[in-house]
Amino acid sequence: MKKKVYIETSIVSFLTGRPSRNLLSAAWQTLTIEWWEKRRLLFDLYISELVLKEAGCGDEEAAKKRLESLDGIPLLAMTDSAVELSKTLISQHAIPGNATDDALHIALTSVHNIDYLLTWNCRHIDNAESKPLIRSVLVSNGYNCPEICTPQELLGGELDEE
Repeated sequence: MKKKVYIETSIVSFLTGRPSRNLLSAAWQTLTIEWWEKRRLLFDLYISELVLKEAGCGDEEAAKKRLESLDGIPLLAMTDSAVELSKTLISQHAIPGNATDDALHIALTSVHNIDYLLTWNCRHIDNAESKPLIRSVLVSNGYNCPEICTPQELLGGELDEE
């Protein structure tokens, strides 16, 4: 049985974005494309209505590319449990109050028992200081915590040495 991966919106943004001149962003784009081309078929991918909403914002042509890349990926249901858990993540200070969508991405993956939450959002989601708090809140509320990671961490040791 394949492991389940939730594709958070930052992944599709780096996947389909114009090549960046910023060295870090360019590296993230390269790693995202490499993961998408070489590893994604090894997993069952999932997104949510929230990902579709976020991916559809901004420049019309860029939004179209993002949404096309997500076509056919199953949607996780937005449940009352996920909404309540996202509020708990915020009320217990695991996620800042101004990051409600980020809390909802995390809650959706936890409620639906997703194995990996793939993201480049290192401010609120894949943050070394926040992850222990996130894990504690999820577990104390009876849920498993997905492994929150970047595409680089999910390459399976097959990072090209180019």
